[in-house]
Amino acid sequence: MLYSAGFAQILTTQETTLKKYRSKIGLILLSFIAFISLGLPDGLLGVAWPSIRETFSLRLDALGILLVASTTGYIVSSFLSGKLIAKLGVGGTLAASCFLTGAGLIGYTLVPQWWTMVALGLVAGLGAGAIDAGLNTYVASNFGEGLMQWLHASFGVGVTLGPIIMTVGLNWFNSWRWGYRNVGAAQIVLALCFVLTISMWRQTSDHPEQENSRITDYKTPLTETLRHPMIWMSLLLFFIYTGVEVSFGSWTYSLLTLSRGVPTEVAGLWSGSYWATFTLGRFLAGILTRRFGIKKLLVTGQLAALSGAILLWWNPFPTASIIAVSIIGFALAPIFPGLVSTTSSRVGEHHAANTIGMQISAAGLGGAVIPGLAGVLAQNISLEAIPVYLTCLFGVLIGLYSLTSLKP
Repeated sequence: MLYSAGFAQILTTQETTLKKYRSKIGLILLSFIAFISLGLPDGLLGVAWPSIRETFSLRLDALGILLVASTTGYIVSSFLSGKLIAKLGVGGTLAASCFLTGAGLIGYTLVPQWWTMVALGLVAGLGAGAIDAGLNTYVASNFGEGLMQWLHASFGVGVTLGPIIMTVGLNWFNSWRWGYRNVGAAQIVLALCFVLTISMWRQTSDHPEQENSRITDYKTPLTETLRHPMIWMSLLLFFIYTGVEVSFGSWTYSLLTLSRGVPTEVAGLWSGSYWATFTLGRFLAGILTRRFGIKKLLVTGQLAALSGAILLWWNPFPTASIIAVSIIGFALAPIFPGLVSTTSSRVGEHHAANTIGMQISAAGLGGAVIPGLAGVLAQNISLEAIPVYLTCLFGVLIGLYSLTSLKP
């Protein structure tokens, strides 16, 4: 009898462990799909913009209004994500955010006037910012650095698929709305998936004695987090890093063609290689993190990116610029997800959930401001000022990382 009871207990334990394992795998896959969907709208807009302009009879620079609206929503929701997670939980936050994003994207296709599309851009941005911050917080809380790298690599998959989806819509259905409707509908389905799995997102870790170590378990007030200088330094770190990353992606083609004399077809290929090596680098970083550790990978990536920026500035031989672009893209790959996953080591676990959301917000702001300043320098000095500017920012970034890596 005792033997039978013991055997039954073993079977029950094994079944519970298997269920937890399946739940964990399911949530990981759902997180990857959500991050792919997060990248889709970014890929849609570039291809759709000429058709959107024609639909609403807009100026070429009207795109900036939509970007400002969506970026504003993104910054606000990501900044407040720690508070949202404390109230709604990770699953609830992701469900509401995906619904907002989906509603905004589908709304694009229904409104008759441009200003209403801009307003919906704010709504879609609110959803996207909370999705980004929420998933980063969850993965940083429950999984290792390698998985964080793969999570961010999946964003690159979404950015790559977005233009393909929009191209299909334009060529087969002669409509930019088709792409937005399908991606928006996918976001609504994803929101439903998050609703159905809310209890799974709330499940504790496999080791009960470690439950309280998860950063999502702390309910630290936002005002308390903001009082710590190390948090502000960490926000500045993300502001500068993302600004540099986006600047290279935005200005490489102009630098190569207008200043370095590189043929347009070659420049287009190598400008694209920046994002290709960037995405590939994140997939590889997920493997290398396990072998070398995230801190070594972060230091190596920053130093290699600085070397690539110096090479781009120096430009000692005809193909130096092209080589530099690939080096920079590959070197930058592990930095953002690595910085997210090491947030606790910089600011402490009590403030990590709040800080991750604010870091995502600072990243969005940096991605708008720093490339804009690069454009001002290019306009008033020359395009050759951009590599100098970005090299200096890399130096500041490395100094900031050294300071923020000190124990809080």
